[in-house]
Amino acid sequence: MKRSLLAVALLPLALVAACGADPTTATNASAQVGGVNTSPEQNRVTTTKNEAAAALLPAKVRERGSLIVGFGFGAGSPPLGFIADDNKTPIGLELDIAYLVTGALGLKPDVQVTSWENLFIGLDSAKYDVGFTNITVTEKRKQKYDFATYRKDDLAFEAKKGGSWKVTEGKDIAGKTIAVGTATNQEKILVDWNEANVKAGLPAATIKYFQSQSDTYLALSSGRLDAYFGPNPSIAYHIQTSGQTESIGKFSGAGPTLQGLIAATTKKDSGLVQAYQAALNAVIADGSYAKVLERWNVANEAIEKSEINPPGLPITS
Repeated sequence: MKRSLLAVALLPLALVAACGADPTTATNASAQVGGVNTSPEQNRVTTTKNEAAAALLPAKVRERGSLIVGFGFGAGSPPLGFIADDNKTPIGLELDIAYLVTGALGLKPDVQVTSWENLFIGLDSAKYDVGFTNITVTEKRKQKYDFATYRKDDLAFEAKKGGSWKVTEGKDIAGKTIAVGTATNQEKILVDWNEANVKAGLPAATIKYFQSQSDTYLALSSGRLDAYFGPNPSIAYHIQTSGQTESIGKFSGAGPTLQGLIAATTKKDSGLVQAYQAALNAVIADGSYAKVLERWNVANEAIEKSEINPPGLPITS
């Protein structure tokens, strides 16, 4: 990738937001691209306290007055979670949902930015009350965590623009070099496909892992990767802002027979998931949820109601 192109690819980490969003959320021309406010002063969509949801909180959380939110986007993944143009303030779709939930519960958000891996360590130790980090419901994760759903989970393959290769089923990855995030549901899907292909006598795919999106996209632009397999919102965002790549296949995050779902995630039996579900259903009902999804150009991933621990990506997909 040429240096100028790399700069464009990295813009979303601090500056660029998806188009089609509500321009009323922007504070000034220098702090917006495509109509979305990227300044640290977010002017977020808000909601009012829902007394019924707040009553479901454990007493210790209600008395504390805050909800400790694990935000596992340390490396940045716009529009899901990234850094404002002051280079320090976390913003994004997932954080906006977290703010709605805390508002509905009558609490203040205590947002703690961490890495994807450390997010789950923090949930395990109860350092965080909840994770809002594009976490997919899976059957394996349900063994350790409780989930309250709030968005559909779709995945996509991103490749350099202009190629003829498309991914419509697992066998299409045979012999390709593909990047994916570690310990993600998309990794599991990719590994399962790869194993099935090898058993069927097809060439194995090479799976690559990178520490950041910028490293992934540098490898993709230089030809060291055939594709990146990741969350559809992030890929759609990057395609629009870079102009150099395209989506070559889209899939549910729960496998071929089930719609994947993204959920607020808490340690199993923490006593919090019922409050999260009630808060999410309250913001769905009052319209604030829809405004947040529209703001980040993901209205097509809306759900009609939050569910607790629905079926997720099978342990063997």
